Amino acid sequence: MKPMKPEIRPAGDSALLVSFGEVIDEETNDRVHAIARAIEKADFEWLIETVPAYSSILVVYDALKVSYTEVEASIKPLLKAKGEVFGGRLVEVPVVYGGEYGPDIEFVAAHNGLSVDDVIKIHSRPVYRVYFLGFLPGFAYLGGMDERIATPRLERPRLQVSAGSVGIAGRQTGIYPLESPGGWRLIGRTPLRLFDPSKEPPTLLQPGDKVKFLPIDEEEFRELYEKEWGGNFD
Repeated sequence: MKPMKPEIRPAGDSALLVSFGEVIDEETNDRVHAIARAIEKADFEWLIETVPAYSSILVVYDALKVSYTEVEASIKPLLKAKGEVFGGRLVEVPVVYGGEYGPDIEFVAAHNGLSVDDVIKIHSRPVYRVYFLGFLPGFAYLGGMDERIATPRLERPRLQVSAGSVGIAGRQTGIYPLESPGGWRLIGRTPLRLFDPSKEPPTLLQPGDKVKFLPIDEEEFRELYEKEWGGNFD
């Protein structure tokens, strides 16, 4: 699929959005990250940050230093940037599915007319791509989930979701890197530590990486958790 021509439009009074439309595909996402890197590399004094997503880049700037028109003119030459995204590793993510670790897996199964075993097999079969990070530090939005297990978000988000929880929201799947509120349907949990501020980089997953979920049992989860986090699981 050939990426469409990008559209630039204002996003509030100190940001603009470069958008390739509402698409989710690897070629477009490669282009998004290439443009974001090009803007960052240009080191504009007015640039606050770039926020890449599936098919768009939010460019946040200091409105006291530059006008919207000047920002648009500055980034237009960079919209032709191409190149593969950084990362590209295959990261195996062990997951214990169901039970207290995935309290919504039965709902996901019933919603889609499947058994819990079917959900586990379908979810763990693909190799997913990390399209971008967002929501929380290290929260990876993964593309490639089978639509047979697509399930709407919770009507009311939970006030507390454990770090490592694996969830489904619509046609997306992702992993919570930190304990936080959240509205995704939880189907399992990984013992891996996805965000560690003492490491460089602090996030386990990066855009362009591939993710393969590996089903494990509760005993394996506890053993891996204690090694990863340096303490007993409770």
